[in-house]
Amino acid sequence: MTHQANDAIELPRLPRVIALANQKGGVGKTTTANLATALAAIGESVLIVDLDPQGNASTGLGIDRRSRTISTYDVMIGEATLAEAVIATSIPRLSVAPSTLDLLGVELEIAERPDRAFRLRSALAAHARVNGAPSYVLIDCPPSLNLLTVNAMTAAHSVLVPLQCEFFALEGLTQLLTTVEQVKKSLNPELGIHGIVLTMFDSRNNFSGQVVSDVRSFMGTAVYDTVIPRNVRISEAPSHGKPVLLYDFKSAGSQAYLRLASEIIQREKTLKAA
Repeated sequence: MTHQANDAIELPRLPRVIALANQKGGVGKTTTANLATALAAIGESVLIVDLDPQGNASTGLGIDRRSRTISTYDVMIGEATLAEAVIATSIPRLSVAPSTLDLLGVELEIAERPDRAFRLRSALAAHARVNGAPSYVLIDCPPSLNLLTVNAMTAAHSVLVPLQCEFFALEGLTQLLTTVEQVKKSLNPELGIHGIVLTMFDSRNNFSGQVVSDVRSFMGTAVYDTVIPRNVRISEAPSHGKPVLLYDFKSAGSQAYLRLASEIIQREKTLKAA
């Protein structure tokens, strides 16, 4: 990790900023949108910052690509404020700063800037000073380690890791934990693991159960009690531009995300009391 903190950069700290990150794709692309919706459904105000060029979190909330005239790309290169990028969703208390494919080129544009690892953190701090802070900011990261992921982890106080119940799950997790430690050491001393959520669990598959057991043995209480099942409603919902709670509230997937949201809020209280 070559990025170093610059003493001249003002680095205000925002509470309850959580980066959702995993260096492996296909671990539950709808996790961010569904978790944010569940948090909003139980009374929290939530802002999603979509830093994934694929824009799955934005699409999953029904944000049409044609309406993304100002995006997180513009925020990251300094051409717009976060407030200018934020779009209200159809869900009360939930808004999103959407992404576009332009984010694919952002690393080249900011790589030589001394504050390149702190662009998002500064934008979030400026946004909070002017507009007030929501209960939660969820940052949706790309499935790779690049400058966007570094910005997310530098801005966050913790990382939430969606982990698919599949072969090599622990290998991918080990790589991510190494990245978190590197960012913590060089850029953000307060960064930690908020928790690991196991996704795409198939109760009919013995191997899924073995993955759950192995990850819990390896990570202990860092793993949330709630497990997100492999559920057809979860996979169908994005094609309708809806999070699963709006698509089918009574589905097993919706109920799992509500339980996860409650568990995250409870864990937040524990972390703040520590």
